[in-house]
Amino acid sequence: MNESLIACPAVLALELAGGEMPDRLELTRDEAQTLAALVADDLRALLPGVEASRFALAGALFDGVELLRPGFPVLATLEELARRVPRVVTAGGVVAFGTHEGHMPAQPLVPDPHFAGGPMRLIPWMLLVPADQVEDLSQAMERELAAKGEAGTATSDFLMRTLGMRLEHARYLTRDDLLALTCVQYEHVNLAPLWTMLEAALLTPYKDETALGSRGLPLRYTEGRVEIPGLADWFARDANKGGNAAHELAGTLFELRQYAALLAAHHVHLVMQDMPATEGFLIETMADADPSAAAPRIYAHEAAGLGMAAITIAQPVPGKARVLAHGFPLAPDALTPLLETLADRYGTDSEVHTLGRIMLDADGALTAPAPALH
Repeated sequence: MNESLIACPAVLALELAGGEMPDRLELTRDEAQTLAALVADDLRALLPGVEASRFALAGALFDGVELLRPGFPVLATLEELARRVPRVVTAGGVVAFGTHEGHMPAQPLVPDPHFAGGPMRLIPWMLLVPADQVEDLSQAMERELAAKGEAGTATSDFLMRTLGMRLEHARYLTRDDLLALTCVQYEHVNLAPLWTMLEAALLTPYKDETALGSRGLPLRYTEGRVEIPGLADWFARDANKGGNAAHELAGTLFELRQYAALLAAHHVHLVMQDMPATEGFLIETMADADPSAAAPRIYAHEAAGLGMAAITIAQPVPGKARVLAHGFPLAPDALTPLLETLADRYGTDSEVHTLGRIMLDADGALTAPAPALH
């Protein structure tokens, strides 16, 4: 009979009062069941006829990035667990999952404390709706929750008492509502191109999608990941560098770090086209080493607000450095593994020659110092 039930996923969105944090991110099994009963009461008032559906809730508080990942693993896990529970053992068609002896029933239902600092926490729930009623009920959810989906006083009071926090609002949102809210949030902070990539990864992962970053960097979603072109090569060839090319490149790198952090949080990989995948950094290969030239060295380009903005491996050939590769640290902890990877790949020593600036040649390409010609 479960096969005839269609999942309609949603969340209870908790907007915390300024500076508030919940005491913990998980509810016990009994607490989750109490909350589920309260939420079910709220839904019966909002959605006439909902009693014919099964209701499932995860007693855990997530950040939006944890719920909006390819395949929606948190919601998919909640659905899988809910379908396993026979209706005869649920309380009026209501089932909840919380901790037992300190553990949630499945790893995807465990919130990551790394994302716990945001002003909004999300409690996942869903309705398992008979197939012949799903169209009407899903439309009612979209209409009624958006218009008057405030949680009841008993529900909000229970959460505040149980988790030791104050709430500004507690509202029911469908998954589509959550997607729309996240889209608006990203557009508000000038990250619309990133949302184009994420929306493709979440909703149409089988289709390619393209966008341009705010500084013109091409982005392409394909086969589950976001690709960019070779960064240094693209910048020298195509970017509008204006009057201060180094400043423009620094701005592009800052934007790219924003993209990388958010894509990683949503579990979408950022890669450089035609280059091997790496974790937390990108490497752009430019040339093979010349065995007759001096040993390669590591040079660090620096920029305000970025620290070491880029790393260049080059052989100090008289007249013009022979650039072999560039590395771009994207995550805060990625610089050391990037340097180790480059040193191992090109047989350099570990000394880093800091440049104190972003060093570009006359064409706007990242470069390194070269010995003077004699």
